[in-house]
Amino acid sequence: MRYLQLIIVFLIPFCANAQQSSYYKENKSFTESLKIIIHDVGLDSTWDVGEDGEEQISFAVIDVTGKKPVLGGVSYTNFIYPASVYKMYVAMEILKQVSNNEYSLFKQHIVKSPNDVDRSREIGFDPRPLLKNGDTVTVNYLLDLMITRSDNSAANCLIDIAGRKRINQTMHENKWNGSEVTRKFLKRKFEDPGYDTVKSTETNALHAADFMFKISQNKLINPWVSMQMKALLGRQLDTTKLSTGLPNTAIFYHKTGWWNYYTNDVGIVDDGKIKYIISLFTPVTEDKVRPKLQELSRRVYDLIKRLHK
Repeated sequence: MRYLQLIIVFLIPFCANAQQSSYYKENKSFTESLKIIIHDVGLDSTWDVGEDGEEQISFAVIDVTGKKPVLGGVSYTNFIYPASVYKMYVAMEILKQVSNNEYSLFKQHIVKSPNDVDRSREIGFDPRPLLKNGDTVTVNYLLDLMITRSDNSAANCLIDIAGRKRINQTMHENKWNGSEVTRKFLKRKFEDPGYDTVKSTETNALHAADFMFKISQNKLINPWVSMQMKALLGRQLDTTKLSTGLPNTAIFYHKTGWWNYYTNDVGIVDDGKIKYIISLFTPVTEDKVRPKLQELSRRVYDLIKRLHK
C-alpha cells in the first residue's frame, strides 16, 4: 500500500497541475534525494492535528540554478493549512490592483473593528505599534506589516481592500485552484456574511512554489508586481525557520506562517551561484519542528550545490 501511495503522489501533479510542465518538470532522481532528506530529518510521518484529523507535510523544491528549472518534492499537491503564508496571495492582488492604477500604494485606509485582531506583535522586537480601530494608514504600510511582521490586523484590512472574489479570480488565472483565500484572520462570528461558514483556507507546496518561481522570473502578474513582492519578502523579520539552515551568503526572500500545529516557510534562496525555490508546510508545532527545519534547509542547499559543481 505504501508503494501505491508513493506512485499516486508522483502522478497527481501532472493531472491536477498539467500547466506546470511547460516551464519545469519533475526530476525523479532529484525527488528521491529530497525524500531521503525528509526521511532523515523525521518529517515523513503522519501527525495528529486535533480536530483536523491526521496530516502530512507538503514539500516542493524548484532548482533554478541551471539552464532549465527542475522540480522535486514530497506530497507537494497535498493541501494543508498555510497559516500566514497565504498573506502573500493577498499581497499579490493588492499590488496587481495598484499596477492597474486602481489606487496608489499611498492610498489611506482607516482601520475598523473587528479587523484589529492583534493583541501582541507577531515579531516581538518590531517597534511598530499594533493597529487599532480608527487608525489611518497607507496601503503600503499595511503591506509591509502584513508580510514582514505577519500582522493579522493588516491582513484583514488588505483582504477587504482587495476583495476575496478578486483575489481568487487571480488565483484561478494562475491555475492555483484549491488555494483560494476563504477566510480573514478572525473568529468566524466576526466574518462577513457568506464567509462565516466557508472552509478554512488551504494551499499546497506546489502552488506556493509556483508563486515564488514566478516572482523569481519577474512573471507574477508583471515585472513591477514581481519586484515589489520580492522587496517585501526580502524584509521578512521571522528568521527562525528555514533561514537557520542557510549560509550567511544567501538571501532568503520568503513568507513564514505558524499557528497551533502548523509551521510553514516558503521562499526564494539566492546566494549568487545557487538559486532555488523551497516550499514547506508541516503539521508540526514550531517548538518541535525548528531543529528539523534547520537540518532540512542545510541539506537541501548542500544537495543543490553538489548538483551544480
